Amino acid sequence: MSFNLRSKVRFFFDEASCNLNNRQRLKTFISSIFSQEKEGLATISFIFTNDKTIRQINKKYLGHDFFTDIVTFELSEKKEPIIAEVYISCDRVKENAIIHKTDFNEELHRVIFHGILHLCGYRDKTNRQIKVMRVKEADYLSKYFK
Repeated sequence: MSFNLRSKVRFFFDEASCNLNNRQRLKTFISSIFSQEKEGLATISFIFTNDKTIRQINKKYLGHDFFTDIVTFELSEKKEPIIAEVYISCDRVKENAIIHKTDFNEELHRVIFHGILHLCGYRDKTNRQIKVMRVKEADYLSKYFK
């Protein structure tokens, strides 16, 4: 496996059933989201995995014993460019695509953008926060897939 050490956005796959097309375009778009949200980006690693691994991470590091589609860890100091690891369960993304009647590729990108928005300071605990998050997700999806 080779990757560009200078790339700010990195993708790792331990789940063969999760595939990303146009990876270089997506890396550029992800970097542009941070710019649009006025957040500095040092590095972000996306690790595409499965339900079992996400549940283990969720339980070990967050004390949550349940499945989720994404777990995001910001590793940078406050006021410093963002360094983060984002774990995504391809199993959950597939299930959510079925539930929300969307295709897998769109749902995968929504989850990716969701994690980025959390790193940019958006939350989704209240109804108002959820609404703002959904609007931002939809905006970035429409820009990416136009």
